[in-house]
Amino acid sequence: MNVAVLAYDGVFDSGLAALLDVLDGANAMRGELPEPPPAWKVTTIGFRRRIRTGAGHLVETAPVGAVEDAELLLVPALAERRPDALIDHVSGPAAAPVRDLVNAVRERRTPLASACTGTFLLAESGVLDGRRATTSWWLAPYFRKRYPAVTVDDTLMVTESDGVTTAGAAFGHVDLALAIVRRSSPALADLVARYLVVDERPSQAAYTISSALAQSDPTLAAFERWVRVHLDGPVSIAEGARAVGVSERTLQRTVRRTLGMSPVRFVQDLRVERASHLLRTTDLPVEVIARKVGYEHAHTLRILLRERTGESASALRGR
Repeated sequence: MNVAVLAYDGVFDSGLAALLDVLDGANAMRGELPEPPPAWKVTTIGFRRRIRTGAGHLVETAPVGAVEDAELLLVPALAERRPDALIDHVSGPAAAPVRDLVNAVRERRTPLASACTGTFLLAESGVLDGRRATTSWWLAPYFRKRYPAVTVDDTLMVTESDGVTTAGAAFGHVDLALAIVRRSSPALADLVARYLVVDERPSQAAYTISSALAQSDPTLAAFERWVRVHLDGPVSIAEGARAVGVSERTLQRTVRRTLGMSPVRFVQDLRVERASHLLRTTDLPVEVIARKVGYEHAHTLRILLRERTGESASALRGR
């Protein structure tokens, strides 16, 4: 399979390296399987012979025209963590060549893949409109606001929709590359993951910090603070809306627009976040922790923890 990896000025160094290293590792380990899949021919392409990464390193690239022979284009993330600066960049003239290339590739129906902030480049190009995607969990509120035509599920680590694959936060580049390998050979993907000591991470949910997401909107931030004060008892969404000075309907819309979930789900996430913290940092019995986060029965909390984090209370405590 011919794979083109786009290197451009400001590219996230670890993202670029992770894609190249995982695919190189897969090629090197193919021979360990009784029925190895075809090798990946990987070409690093760029708009100039040398590009400068976000950390200032120079990378030699092949001409971008080599993408015409590619069966997959990988677009690593941009080394930019600030949401406003990220959006300014991906929508500005500096990123125009990347946007044009992405569109040209999709017009030929060539599959695309990206991770972390790179998903903003794909979305800005319009190729994610009407498709499902994921991105870094902490950038999801800004992604939803700017790209309403994209269905975002930031709990997923990797998602594929009509030939476009996206992955979550920065080191999701490893998960993205493994997903590409897995399509040809699940056994090889497992082997590479074992050599790299990479655990399977199907979800970003266990890493999400709800309070960080809430800071992207003043109303939501105020509601989050109110909920935390009342976390050990029943939480009324209507009462919370009054406390922050908006109607319940406005609060519902704000949470849905910003986080892609209902206020009830957001409250549950805050309960899970607090319970997980108490399990890791205290010796309190699960029954006591359950009451501290508003649940009368520990069984309810155990079910919610398993559903949201993929782990049991005892596993979280073991951490």
